[in-house]
Amino acid sequence: MPRLVYSKIMTKNAQFIHLRLHSEYSLLEGAMRLKKLPDLCQNMAMPAVAVTDSNNLFAALEFSVSASAAGVQPILGCQIDLAYAPVPLGGRKPPPAPIVLLAQSETGYENLLKLNSCLYLKADGELPQVSLEDLKRFHKDLICLTGGADGPVGCLLRAGQAPAAEALMQQFSEIYGDRLYVELQRHPGETGLPKAERLTEAGFIEFAYRMDLPLVATNDVYFPKPDMYEAHDALICIAEGAYVDQQAPRRRLSAQHYFKTPQEMVTLFADLPEAVANTLEIARRCAFIAYRRDPILPKFATDEVQELRRQAQEGLAARLAIIPHADTVEAYEKRLEFELKIIEGMGFPGYFLIVADFIKWAKEKNIPVGPGRGSGAGSLVAYSLTITDLDPLRYSLLFERFLNPERVSMPDFDIDFCMDRRDEVIQYVQEKYGRDKVGQIITFGALLSKAAVRDIGRVLQMPYGQVDRLSKMIPVEGVKPVSIEKALADEPRLREEAQNEEVVDRLLTYGQQVEGLLRNASTHAAGVVIGDRPLDALVPLYQDPRSDMPATQFNMKWVEQAGLVKFDFLGLKTLTVIQNAVDLVIKSGRALHIAADGSSLYEPATGTQDDIAAIPLDDEKSYALYAAAKTIAVFQVESSGMMDALKRMKPTCIEDIVALVALYRPGPMENIPTYCEVKNGLKDRASIHPLIDDILEETQGIIVYQEQVMQIAQVMANYSLGGADLLRRAMGKKIKEAMDAERPKFETGAAENGVDAKKASEVFDLLEKFANYGFNKSHAAAYAVVSYQTAWLKANHPVEFMAGVMNCDLHLTDKLAVYFEEVRKGLSLPFVPPCINRSQATFDVHEGALVYALGALKNVGVEAMRLFTQARHVEGVERPFVTLFDVARRVDLKRVGKRPLEMLVRAGAFDQLDGNRRRVFSSLDALVGYSAAIHEQKASNQVSLFGEAGEDLPEPRLISMEDWLPAERLSEEFSAIGFYLSGHPLDDYMAPLRRKGVMTLEELQKKAQNGPLVAKLAGVVAGRQERKSAKGNRFAFAQLSDVSGAYEVTLFSDALEKSREFLEAGAQVLVGVEASLESDQLKLLARSVVPLDGAIADAGATGLRIFIDNLDSVPSVASVLQQAAGTSKRGGKGPIYFCLLNADLPGEVEIDIGQEFPVTPQIKGAIKSLGGVLQVEEL
Repeated sequence: MPRLVYSKIMTKNAQFIHLRLHSEYSLLEGAMRLKKLPDLCQNMAMPAVAVTDSNNLFAALEFSVSASAAGVQPILGCQIDLAYAPVPLGGRKPPPAPIVLLAQSETGYENLLKLNSCLYLKADGELPQVSLEDLKRFHKDLICLTGGADGPVGCLLRAGQAPAAEALMQQFSEIYGDRLYVELQRHPGETGLPKAERLTEAGFIEFAYRMDLPLVATNDVYFPKPDMYEAHDALICIAEGAYVDQQAPRRRLSAQHYFKTPQEMVTLFADLPEAVANTLEIARRCAFIAYRRDPILPKFATDEVQELRRQAQEGLAARLAIIPHADTVEAYEKRLEFELKIIEGMGFPGYFLIVADFIKWAKEKNIPVGPGRGSGAGSLVAYSLTITDLDPLRYSLLFERFLNPERVSMPDFDIDFCMDRRDEVIQYVQEKYGRDKVGQIITFGALLSKAAVRDIGRVLQMPYGQVDRLSKMIPVEGVKPVSIEKALADEPRLREEAQNEEVVDRLLTYGQQVEGLLRNASTHAAGVVIGDRPLDALVPLYQDPRSDMPATQFNMKWVEQAGLVKFDFLGLKTLTVIQNAVDLVIKSGRALHIAADGSSLYEPATGTQDDIAAIPLDDEKSYALYAAAKTIAVFQVESSGMMDALKRMKPTCIEDIVALVALYRPGPMENIPTYCEVKNGLKDRASIHPLIDDILEETQGIIVYQEQVMQIAQVMANYSLGGADLLRRAMGKKIKEAMDAERPKFETGAAENGVDAKKASEVFDLLEKFANYGFNKSHAAAYAVVSYQTAWLKANHPVEFMAGVMNCDLHLTDKLAVYFEEVRKGLSLPFVPPCINRSQATFDVHEGALVYALGALKNVGVEAMRLFTQARHVEGVERPFVTLFDVARRVDLKRVGKRPLEMLVRAGAFDQLDGNRRRVFSSLDALVGYSAAIHEQKASNQVSLFGEAGEDLPEPRLISMEDWLPAERLSEEFSAIGFYLSGHPLDDYMAPLRRKGVMTLEELQKKAQNGPLVAKLAGVVAGRQERKSAKGNRFAFAQLSDVSGAYEVTLFSDALEKSREFLEAGAQVLVGVEASLESDQLKLLARSVVPLDGAIADAGATGLRIFIDNLDSVPSVASVLQQAAGTSKRGGKGPIYFCLLNADLPGEVEIDIGQEFPVTPQIKGAIKSLGGVLQVEEL
């Protein structure tokens, strides 16, 4: 444990030490940036400083390391809220008040850790606070500052309760003895001290003198300089949901809460010099800094070495009994022994055993586990322990890439689990090692520029639209917005707004001062730590109110340096997709190796039936699917760029997929054409040197993997694989000194193998280039296998696969639209639309058709939809609903809720019971009331004279009305489903569009195969995203659809400016495009966009032939025509004919009504929707 040497740190010139300071880790409260703190101290000749964040030690280790490295003594402390007063009889509990605790020694620091546990782990839904009992229990080696005017003693004095204040001060004195200091603060304004300080200072001094307690002067520091006061005030308003200019009471500080100089503090307390001097005394008494520890793990077994050997040897034998051997048994056993010796020598048997234990448990519970991730897949020991499911000899994976005996560092297995069941594995680990020894890892969210602008705009009460517009002006680089400073430099519109309006300038000034500060705490999505002792013996703990599991207060970087080992429990959605699809196949009554037509796909080995990990890797249908790029929803290869690469590559083996996963990244991408051309015999394979050509055979002569860099160094230059890994790291990180030292070593080793110096230098340069972006083959192989599993399922069990995919994105409408397009058009699979009698809450497969999920509709809950599916099952028998009233009797519609019921109606889920959606929609209130009355009777156990409860209640009368017009019906359907399912809004426009020479998307795709062309497309707008080019020009991507599919067009600035108003979601437009095929992908550049109705107004007058089954339909048709004649201003007129079809007639009877009426797609659609109308044809 490090101990500070004060004779060097506490200089004679020191006058004052800040002992109460809030860093950015006092979330949305402190604005002292930790990285800048040591420089501030040095500039003021302040040899030490305390950080006392509000109710946390988030910064303890980071502050200790950074401050001590800069030559400043860190004092570890915490401002802790104390529940100091009992709850008055019949009254409300007084809010807690803060005191400051500073650690004198390691024991004091350990007590601070325990008190932090008291703050969060015992909160029971209350604000974090400790009790006096907690202070008594964990007091040793802690210095206590009483908290000033806002502290517990100060609050009692201000409330006129001087005896209670004195009694509390006495309690503090009994707990802390000579480690208690009476804290004084002075934050004077124009009218003197704030009221709270004015009312309490005399009382504090009196208590100190009467009880013989020392005084200490502090400044409650929140920001570095007075000019940040206003921005900090806005920050406090963000935290409290308040407004800067509000009249209602809110928390307010003053401009005095800045990092004052020692001289300012000496002057401020000139009448009490001992209070200032005592800050130096306290700094001398605090002799501890938090320190880094070596990794600590719980003991898994008495003899971990022997236990690991036993499990690994037995596991390898079990593997070899099933798998095809990539080498001799002796080779496997030799590799296993080699790895075991390295693991034992590095002291990591326990780590492997712990990971293997929870993975084996997960597999025993049928929780899907990924085949591997990262370099861990290169370990045969891991494969033998079932940590991974990739045979490293089969894929030529290197153990030294994972665990290098020449560079000791903790191994790190990243484990993928099924997204839905990951938490079960974490719960198992908690139960096995103890809930107090297992925790999540905290993460912090920062106030980035866009969020800062939005938040500060809100507290300044600026109009939402204006703030939203300003925020959108800040460009995004990668995934993060640029800083406000950079945005002002790059975006002239933002500068102009700031110059034109004072409040905007104020907003951006405040924003620059607070951006980057920490905004909130949450927990790491995957990281879990496991200790050999209660975690709060090593690190402070925190608990997210939404979680029942504690988290470390140190983030991922610092928790590992504190000695805790991180285990990554990652949730991979694709594993859930695969399991869902396999479950649906089995549910259909067939095994995984049996196709839907009953044919056998492969012969499973004994004990591997229905095991997706045991499918053959040479399935022709799967590689045909890859080669045709039919890879929507196939893991890792969904993007258009990947599809393009697949078409070029035409994969024929798993090694091709491994290579593609590795190559498809910036940099290596440039090698994809060469790989494809060599593979398909269009280009000769280049030879680097005969010694190493075989290493590159599987990647067509290209260095693709980091492992190849290592193997080349081993074979050509006699490196050990451990040394080769060090070379790879030095090259990858561009460590010049290391590379300069390695080059002569490489050339000497190559010379020993007969390679001349020039060639050796060329190869070294080549390795240096590829090491920089070579990919980890272990990771690529593992993810390629997962990709292959999804491709195999799509090729061999497409309906079940697509249902599994859609179940994992049940609430993501945009993705469901893409997947459903693939079901309907890409795969031509049968489907059942949402139906109250056939659908389940989730996507299902029935008789080979995909059944649309009720739970996939917008604004409905899966659990609410299960009320319907459960009600269909009566005594184990599926009993469909017969009428709407039957639904109301069997399902409590009030529990379902009106909004979900509206969505069901809009989607057509009740069509089987009543096809008039508008009538059902308008009758929902009556149906819900009827249902509620029945279920209230059932709940009270009332039995009517007629039998079941509620059977004597009269059924409500449904409102009589015409159904929605087709366009309205589709619009309502779209609002519930998120895309068009039963038709398309352009269906009735097809005839006039053809007359105008407008193509469908499908027709355009075929024409574009002959070369680029200019064409017209109709479409309904689904969305638009605007971007800005490097030159500052605006452009946009717009998503549209027509009757044959969905497409995207690009609009450059000129076209965008002219057409922006027409590109709102739901708008129907005609787009003039330049169309071309790039690697079989249709690229559309928009030249013009105009509203559709205006574009087809002159499409030529036609007439209508209306087929009806009896003359009763004529009046309603006449009504529509008369209304159209009075209102329609667009479209030509044409003759109207009725064609009567009736069994009593000898044939069709055609009637010319002798008058012309307007003919438009809307009028045609309106007539089609009328009762008794069978069909409408254009003449």
